[in-house]
Amino acid sequence: MITTIFFDLDDTLLWDEKSVQTAFDATCQYAASIYDLDPNQLEEAVRDQARTLYASYETHAFTKMIGINPFEGLWGNFDDEGDMFQKMKEIVPQYRRDTWTQGLAKLGINDPRLGAELAERFPAERKNAPFLFYDALPILEQLSKDYSLLMLTNGSPELQNVKLTITPELAPLFNEIIISGDFGRGKPDVTIFDYALKQVDKKKEEVLMVGDNLMTDILGANRAGIKSIWLNRFDKKGNDVKPHAEIKNLHELLDLLS
Repeated sequence: MITTIFFDLDDTLLWDEKSVQTAFDATCQYAASIYDLDPNQLEEAVRDQARTLYASYETHAFTKMIGINPFEGLWGNFDDEGDMFQKMKEIVPQYRRDTWTQGLAKLGINDPRLGAELAERFPAERKNAPFLFYDALPILEQLSKDYSLLMLTNGSPELQNVKLTITPELAPLFNEIIISGDFGRGKPDVTIFDYALKQVDKKKEEVLMVGDNLMTDILGANRAGIKSIWLNRFDKKGNDVKPHAEIKNLHELLDLLS
């Protein structure tokens, strides 16, 4: 019998991809008000530079293990405990400036001052653009009456808590919130799932994992022996990782549980 449901956060409950896109749109449009440039081309150049630079730092293996992507590096501060987080805290101000300045340079614009301004503008725009999926709150409110709910999210504790602070309705619906940066390893590592089971004092047979990412949420749950539900909102193609069930929205989760 299912008594407990684990939920991923980013792009499962929070529409993080939309928030990041909104921040890019606003920041690149601002740049286009200063220079005659195509904002879409600037965004593409900046995204490319972000990925390249992010992978060049000594913190890259750590960020992959914890589950922190290059675009979170463009707005997170990473003022968390631990040597690697503190190294990230030192790196990210320059990372942001270099990413935006080099992105501009790809379009033939040599303006480090504007690069630095855009590096500060993007985090502000991202914080001003929190989006919850339409079904998140109503379904969580309904589920919380009959099930224990645990949030299991990859990321920096500081950054994930900022996300929860700017969507304050979400956290109170959960009995437990586990962030990979606090634990020391991220999904799909089986140890974070085992830790989550201990925190709620449940057997794996009593738990469902709901998430959007096959390679973290679903793979990790499968390895831990926990039934997995792939929330495939945007009709993405599957791969060799097989969930126990696939749904397109959280309303379908209610149907599965009943």
